[in-house]
Amino acid sequence: MDKIPHRLGRLITSPKAYARQNALLAALRWLRANAPLGRVECEDFDPFWLVTRHADIAEVIRRHELFHNGDRAHTLVPRASDELARAQTGGSAHPIRTLVHMDEPDHSKYRRIAQSWFTQQGVRPLEDRIRAIARASVDRMAEHGGACDFARDVAVHFPLRVLMQILGVPQEDEPQILKLTQELFASEDAQLGYGGGIAGDPSRHTRELFRLLGKFQDYFVPLMERRRQQPTDDLTSVIANAGIDGKPIDQFEAVSYYIILAAAGHDTTSSSISGGLWALCENMPVFEALKDDAALIPAFVDEAVRWTSPVHHVMRTATVDIELGGSKIRKGDWLMLHLLSGNRDEDAFAQADHFRLDRETSRSVIFGQGAHNCLGQHLARIEMRIFFEELLKRLAEVELAARPRRAASIFIGGPKNLPIQFAMN
Repeated sequence: MDKIPHRLGRLITSPKAYARQNALLAALRWLRANAPLGRVECEDFDPFWLVTRHADIAEVIRRHELFHNGDRAHTLVPRASDELARAQTGGSAHPIRTLVHMDEPDHSKYRRIAQSWFTQQGVRPLEDRIRAIARASVDRMAEHGGACDFARDVAVHFPLRVLMQILGVPQEDEPQILKLTQELFASEDAQLGYGGGIAGDPSRHTRELFRLLGKFQDYFVPLMERRRQQPTDDLTSVIANAGIDGKPIDQFEAVSYYIILAAAGHDTTSSSISGGLWALCENMPVFEALKDDAALIPAFVDEAVRWTSPVHHVMRTATVDIELGGSKIRKGDWLMLHLLSGNRDEDAFAQADHFRLDRETSRSVIFGQGAHNCLGQHLARIEMRIFFEELLKRLAEVELAARPRRAASIFIGGPKNLPIQFAMN
C-alpha cells in the first residue's frame, strides 16, 4: 500500500489530534502494522511520505547525506505557507535558518560555535547552578500550598531559567522570552499561540513565524551588539563574536541561533518534565521506586522523554532516488519522520504503550543520531535528572487533580495543563 487512507492523512495533519492523542496513537499503531511507509495526499499540503517505524526513521536520520534537512521545510507546513516563505526570502523555505535547517558543510561549521558548551564535559560544571534553580523551583511549587498546575506553574519556568542563565539573559526578561517561545511552537493551539485567530488563511503559519522572528530580532539584536562591544562569559557573547569562513557571523543567522537555543531547548525539556510527572501520577509503583532509589532517576528521565515525545515529527527531503522500507522514494520527495510513532513502535520497545523503568531507552529517536543528534541532549538530561532528584526528596504524595490537557500542535507539544494535588515533606 503506497497511499495512506485519506482519513488517516487528515488525522496526521490535524493539530487537534495531537492534543487528544488516543485516536492518533491508534492510527499510528495501525499504520506501523499495515502501511509503515506510505504517501499522504491531503488538501492544503504538498504530498509527503509518512515514515512510522522506528527502524526506518533511524535510517533516514543517520543517512543525512541522502535525506536533507534544508532543501524543503523542516516541519510540515501548508502549501500556501511554503509559497509565502519562499516569496519573502527569495527562494528559501525557511523564515529562520538554524542548525536544524542546515546540511553539510554549513551544519558542522555552525554547530562548532556552541558545541563545547553542550558536551557532557561542558554541561557538568553547570550542575551546581542547575541544582540551585531546581531547588528554587521546588520551593515555589511548595508555596502553592498543595495544589497547582504543574505544567504552567513549575515545569515551564525551570528549564527557561537554566537556558537564560547560559545565554546571559536577565531574569526580568524571561516572561517576554517565554511568551515568544510558546507562540513559536504552539501556534496552532488557541490557548498557547494564535490558534484559530486567523482561520481561513492557509499561509498563517508563515505569517506568524515572520511576526515572531521580528520580535526575537527586536530583543536579541541589541543584546548581541552589547556583547560585541563588551563580551562576557555567556553563550550570547560566544555567538555574537563567532566567525564563519573567516567572516563575522551574519546577524540573521546569529538571531536564528539564539531562537533555536532559547525555544527548542526550553519547550522540549519542560514538556518532558511535565510528561514525566504525569506518568508518575498514573504509576504509583514507579513513584515509590524512585523515592526509594534515586539511582533510577536517569532511566526515568530517558523513559519520560520517550513517553512524552515532545518533538512529534521532523521532515526530510530525498537527494537521490532510493528504496526505503520497500518503497521507491524519488529525488525531491518530502518525508515526515513521525517521531511520536517511532517511540511507540512495538518492534523497538517492548510494551511500548506502557511507562517502564526497566527498558533500554537510548534508542529513542527524539534526540536524533549521527551528525544531527540533538546539540542540547546532555543538558536536557542533566536538567531533568537534577530537577527530579530535588523534587522527589520533598514530594511525599502526588495525584492528578483534574484531567491533564496537551497542546494542539503538530510539531512540538506536550502537557499544557497538568493539575495536581500534592504533599511535601
